[in-house]
Amino acid sequence: MSKPLVALVGRPNVGKSTLFNRLVGEPLAIVDGTPGTTRDRLIAEAEWTGHAFLVVDTGGIDPRVGGERPLSVGSAEYIDQIRAQAEMAIEDADVVLFLVDANDGVTPADQEVANLIRRKQRMVGGQPQPPVLLVVNKADNESLRQQAAQFYELGLGEPYAVSALHGLGIGDLLDEVVARFPPAVEAEEEEAVKIAIVGRPNVGKSSLLNRLVGEERAIVSPIAGTTRDAIDTPIEYQGIPIVLIDTAGIRRRGRIEPGVEKYSVLRTLRAIERCDVALLMIDATAGVTAQDAHIAGYILDANKSVVVLVNKWDAVTKDSQTMQEYTQRIRQELNFMDYVPILFISAKTGQRVDQVLPLALKVQEERLARLPTAHLNRILQAAQDAHTPTSRTGKSLRIYYGTQVRTDPPTFLIYVNDPKLAHFTYLRYLENCIRREYPFTGTPIRLVLKPRR
Repeated sequence: MSKPLVALVGRPNVGKSTLFNRLVGEPLAIVDGTPGTTRDRLIAEAEWTGHAFLVVDTGGIDPRVGGERPLSVGSAEYIDQIRAQAEMAIEDADVVLFLVDANDGVTPADQEVANLIRRKQRMVGGQPQPPVLLVVNKADNESLRQQAAQFYELGLGEPYAVSALHGLGIGDLLDEVVARFPPAVEAEEEEAVKIAIVGRPNVGKSSLLNRLVGEERAIVSPIAGTTRDAIDTPIEYQGIPIVLIDTAGIRRRGRIEPGVEKYSVLRTLRAIERCDVALLMIDATAGVTAQDAHIAGYILDANKSVVVLVNKWDAVTKDSQTMQEYTQRIRQELNFMDYVPILFISAKTGQRVDQVLPLALKVQEERLARLPTAHLNRILQAAQDAHTPTSRTGKSLRIYYGTQVRTDPPTFLIYVNDPKLAHFTYLRYLENCIRREYPFTGTPIRLVLKPRR
C-alpha cells in the first residue's frame, strides 16, 4: 500500500526546505550522508500520530532563465516556473502545502499560484481535491501571526501561521494534514507482481511497455491506476499475473523550464513506492546520468528490488569488449547497487526484450526468499573467523547469532554485544558474505543489529 504524498510548493525563500527538514526530523534537504549515494534529497518519510507519509520538497526555483540575470518576482518567466512547479504538485500529491512568507505579505507570485491551484483542483464529493493548506511561514512572533489573516485574500481558506525554524504551530498543521489523507485502499484479492518502468524522459519506457504488452498478447484492459497520470496495465505471463506500472509521463510538454524538470519526479516516486520490482531504464547512447543515479537512489531508499535495463543497445557501435566495459561503467556509477542485474536491450528492435519479464520475476523470487537460521549463522561465524571486527575504545563487536525475521525485502536481525560498535564498512562486509552464499539478486537486504540482553 502506497503512503500518502505531501508536496511543499511556493516561491523561493519562503522556507520550504526548512519545513521539509522539520517534518522529517533530519536536515536532509541540504545533503544526504549515506555512503555511495551523494545526491540532493527531495523526498523522505515522515510520521505523525501513527500516520506514515512521504514529504516532497519541490525545491526553490532558480529565478534565472538562460543566464545569470535574476528575474524579478513579477516577471513572466519567473511566474511560469512557479506555475509549472505548483501544477506538478497539484496533479500528483495527496495534500499540498502552499507556503508563503509572513514578512512579505501577499505577493503577485503568491496570487498567481493561488489562482492556478483553484483552477486545477477537482471537485470530488463536493470537496476540492487535492486539499491545499495555506501555510504562512516565518510567523516567529505574535504580531506576525496576527498578520497572517491578510492571506485570506488568496481564497484558499484558513491560513496556518507557523515557524518552521522554531517549530511553532507545526503540530497543529500536521493534525490538519493527516486529517485530509485519502482513506486507505484495501489490498486487492488477487496479488499480482507489480513491476514499474522508471527512468528519465526519452529513454524508451513507452516503447518497452508497448513491446511487452504486444508480445505477450495477454492484456486484460488498461485501467487507471491509483496514481494519477500513471497507467496500470495488467498482463499474464506464463500463468503469473503481472501489473506493469507505466511512468512515461514524467516530463510534461509545454513551458516547463529545464531547471524545474528535475522536480517532476512525483509520479516516479509513487510508482516506486507501489511496485515490487523496478525496471530502471538507461539510455545506452547517453550512459548513466545524474538523474539516473537519483532515481536509483529513490529505489534504494524505498527498499525495492531493481533490474537495470540498458536500452537503445542497437544504436551503440560495439566490439567484443563493449558490453563488458559498459557494465563496468554502470557498476562504478551505481556502486551502491552492486547486486543488481544488468540487461542490454533494444525496445525498438525487440533485442532481449523477451528476457525482461523472466528476469524481473526471478528478482521477485529472490525478494521473497528466506535463508535458514542455521545457514545464516554458519555464514556469520565464518565471516567473523575470516575478519574480526575492528576494536573501538578497547572493545570489539561480538556477533552472537542471527535470524531472518522477514522477507520483502529480506531483513536479518543480528544479536550483538553493542550495536554502536558496528562500523558501516563491517556491515557491508557481512552483507557481501551473505550474498556470496545466497545472492538475493537485484534485491536490497537489511541488517538490523540488536543488543542481546
